[in-house]
Amino acid sequence: MSDDQADREPASQPASPFGGLKIDFGATSANGNGSVPAPDASTGSLNPFGGPIAIIGTGAAGAAEPLKVGGDGRGPAQRHRTESKVLIVGSGPAGLTAAIYAARANLEPIVIAGSTPGGQLMLTSEVENYPGFPEGIDGPELMRRFREQAERFGTQLVDVDIERVDFSSRPFRIWARGTEYRGQSVIIATGASAIWLDIESEQRLRGRGVSACATCDGFFFKDREIAVVGGGDSAMEESIYLTKFARKVHLLHRRDDFRASKIMIDRALEHPKIEVHTNTEVDEVLGKSKVEGLRLRDTRTGETSELPMEGLFIAIGHKPNTDVFRDWLEVDQKGYLAVHDHTRSRIDGVFIAGDVHDHRYRQAVTAAGDGCMAAIDAERWLEAEGITEAATATAW
Repeated sequence: MSDDQADREPASQPASPFGGLKIDFGATSANGNGSVPAPDASTGSLNPFGGPIAIIGTGAAGAAEPLKVGGDGRGPAQRHRTESKVLIVGSGPAGLTAAIYAARANLEPIVIAGSTPGGQLMLTSEVENYPGFPEGIDGPELMRRFREQAERFGTQLVDVDIERVDFSSRPFRIWARGTEYRGQSVIIATGASAIWLDIESEQRLRGRGVSACATCDGFFFKDREIAVVGGGDSAMEESIYLTKFARKVHLLHRRDDFRASKIMIDRALEHPKIEVHTNTEVDEVLGKSKVEGLRLRDTRTGETSELPMEGLFIAIGHKPNTDVFRDWLEVDQKGYLAVHDHTRSRIDGVFIAGDVHDHRYRQAVTAAGDGCMAAIDAERWLEAEGITEAATATAW
């Protein structure tokens, strides 16, 4: 031990054998109130001495400071940060891809991931159209890998919902669960949520025959009899698309007139594999572990009937997750955020990626591409503003 170290280490206090870290095996909590907290959420276990294991770091003044353990479990990570060169809102393919690129560019991103992180793929049982997985991959597993890759390069993720934002000046401010986060730039990747029928059986069988994406899941219904719910262009398009796979498609609409364009209505009505049911709504999705049928209700008479079915696609629209941004950013007629010059918003330093603006493709791979572009645009903007130094070699 050097003389300098000896001066800092009290004579009565032996040097820590953990190189500046101390491990507290006691039963008292870090809050000093003498209570024993519940097991750590990441490990679910207590130490054999009856209390939680706490890793304590000693700061410059010798004060004990708790350290967070890295998300990959390989060692201490940075203390919880609330300021960054780039804040990313959303943790689907767009948000996490943006985080990977931003982290590799040394922007130290903070991702405000939401209380139910992962985006729409968390509701998808199997993904077969994302490149690199020839055997397919479960949606939640794919998002877990996205997250681990972002964390590997130093991304900090916070699984909370944002409450409000202030984009009036830099640093931009975002509040989430009472904490204020500040960023010199922001990437919004909050996505869009499918509008569901909101019945218990539909929720229970999501990913087990109930889907909101024909492009994603149509392939799994080869030679099967399925139904599509909706009366707009999306419902017509999905019904026609699904005829490539299904033996028969039942188009169910609760009214007797459609909101879709005439050309799309004509195409659906004339298709030999599509049977249209007007004044019909789904009362219940039948089946225990998978879709086996539908209980339908006549909206005029109230009478119910059952129809054997092996799949149900909900096509009554998507709602972009934009409410908290509407006072600051431009939205289009459908409520999606408007982009200018690829990923830019109307506010310098605020960028947009993924399904929060894209109501045409809505695919994981296109959202990931958007996230990449937004991160690159954010990095170049930060450099142009003199906030970060221009890199001699890019990270991509």
